[in-house]
Amino acid sequence: MKSLAELEAIRNKALGEVAMRANKDGIRIVVGMATCGIAAGARPVMNVFLEELKKRNLNNVNVTMTGCIGVCRLEPVVEVIDSEGNKVTYVKMDAEKAARVVAEHIVNGRVCVDYTIGAEENK
Repeated sequence: MKSLAELEAIRNKALGEVAMRANKDGIRIVVGMATCGIAAGARPVMNVFLEELKKRNLNNVNVTMTGCIGVCRLEPVVEVIDSEGNKVTYVKMDAEKAARVVAEHIVNGRVCVDYTIGAEENK
């Protein structure tokens, strides 16, 4: 860091990322980030959600993390909660699946049924 302008740019970038995680309106994406989730790959999943939302300039989506959701064998687990409180639980997530969830579920409103906990339990 060599100037105040560079420091200000770093600050603004960090504030933008925090705002994306703290927005209370619209859709919420909750990523299970307990030890089991992190060990199963939740960190890259969360990063893809943040990147895809930023790329599409979707500011009404709140991305947060939580502790253990309770189904460790299905980690990484992601819950998508719409503005009315309806929840879809996605399991065994990876970066590619996260990108598809943004494109299909968040952008177009179509649940990726094949990634849900119900589909996994019916196998």
